[in-house]
Amino acid sequence: MWTHRSWQGRLLAHPLPPTERLRHYARWCTAVEGNTTFYATPSRDAVASWAQQTDPGFRFLPKLPKLVTHERRLADVDEPLRAFLDAIEPLGPRTHALWIQLPGSFGPADVPTLARFLRRLPTSHRYAVEVRHPAFFTDPRATRQIEGVLTDAQAEWIPFDTTAFFASPPTSDAERDAWTRKPRLPLRSRALTDRPIVRYLGRDDHGRTVEGWQHWIDVVVGWLREGRSPTMFVHTPDNADAPLLARRFHDDVRARVPSLEVLPQPVPVEPATLF
Repeated sequence: MWTHRSWQGRLLAHPLPPTERLRHYARWCTAVEGNTTFYATPSRDAVASWAQQTDPGFRFLPKLPKLVTHERRLADVDEPLRAFLDAIEPLGPRTHALWIQLPGSFGPADVPTLARFLRRLPTSHRYAVEVRHPAFFTDPRATRQIEGVLTDAQAEWIPFDTTAFFASPPTSDAERDAWTRKPRLPLRSRALTDRPIVRYLGRDDHGRTVEGWQHWIDVVVGWLREGRSPTMFVHTPDNADAPLLARRFHDDVRARVPSLEVLPQPVPVEPATLF
């Protein structure tokens, strides 16, 4: 997601043509979750436009289509997978990892299917897997099982940290909606590769969001000092200030790791004037 109604005219200039929206977002944040690719494989022309709007170092993490992950559950997917890989080819080095988000019903019994699927993927890409079945987080045997499969494939495990969000009851319509839809899973912060990826869901209240991510400041600082290159996605239930919060998280990490690259300056929402 690189456009949001509440960002228009406040964080991002408005109106913007489709060929400029991602370019402006990329001055706020240097990575993006590929949520749109989960719902449908984009055209190569659309993907080429994404590449043209971003620097080679920008990080795309496109999700595999739900046809592959949720509807066919990684089986009999050669054709849609081939079409997806062909469509994203114009991103080139911007494809940081391909995101395999699995449904909550995909449990320990399905791990052999995941292992077979990962073995058949082209080695030209990196892969990251998000699981939501509780057993992977609470059953040590299931944890070891999937960690072994991911390690063999040099794939990362993406945690979705919702612990701060579920720490107390919702207080807004956006929080109440997210309360019914977001996964409620234990905290996980172990990296399997040199490119860990984290999703963090805070609250609509900035103070509570910042309080909830203090654990991740410590973890990300540790990863950077180990030579890893993490990607952190910051969400709130309404995402109204998510870009601002993401930059604040980056600033908090950079205060402890001064060598971390500075983020670009956002494009001014209003054109500069003489008065």
